[in-house]
Amino acid sequence: MCELFGISSARKIPVNDLLREFFSHSVRHPNGWGLATFHHGAVSLEKEPMQASKSIYLKERLRHKISAEVLMAHIRFATIGNTEYDNCHPFLERDDSGRCWVLMHNGTIFDYPALTPYQYQQEGGTDSERILLFLVDQINRRQAELGRPLDAAERFDLLDRLIADMAQGNKLNLILYDGELMYVHTNYANSLYACEGGSIAAFCTVPLEEGCWNPLPFTALCAYRNGKRVFQGQPHGHEYVDNEKNMRYLFAAFSNL
Repeated sequence: MCELFGISSARKIPVNDLLREFFSHSVRHPNGWGLATFHHGAVSLEKEPMQASKSIYLKERLRHKISAEVLMAHIRFATIGNTEYDNCHPFLERDDSGRCWVLMHNGTIFDYPALTPYQYQQEGGTDSERILLFLVDQINRRQAELGRPLDAAERFDLLDRLIADMAQGNKLNLILYDGELMYVHTNYANSLYACEGGSIAAFCTVPLEEGCWNPLPFTALCAYRNGKRVFQGQPHGHEYVDNEKNMRYLFAAFSNL
């Protein structure tokens, strides 16, 4: 499976050492890497469809100081979609109000028909990109109904309902950022952890050496602003557990890459 790493902080913090450790895991996740940083509302998105630890560009990038208040990083183990740039996470989409949404996903959507139409709109071939397109489309529809942009609480409530519904029968670990809130969700046991304290919150699939890591609230969407948890949904209870049918599906999909 892929690995996710995210930071929400009230102040800029140095992240080079954390990123070096995180990207070192790419030996087991060789199908691409991505890094998103955020500066005054602008997004810098860097991706390559190759193993992070073999990337000359990334090695040079990490030689220079990187400080961030908000950061998202991903290493990919391909299950759905070939190893190519358009399938590397994170993915970016703007809603009709101009808000920029950035998403990265660890998991597989086995059955959620609402995503099917987006395969004709996406640039790559991953179910993860379809998740983002679907969520932003739902944001746009709700904003059109109200005739105004949604506030933070309204955005959280809508996403809480959508993600709870999508999680049924699907593996849905994700980190999503909307320029204000960082949303995190896991429904696969022991596969997404948080380190929180001092107005800094970090998230990682596999706990890093630095910090005190604890499992995130299970099957409950959480949202963070400036390193603090500001919203938490009720647990929806849709835990994903590997089963023989889904493992056969993944094996068949992987064999066709």
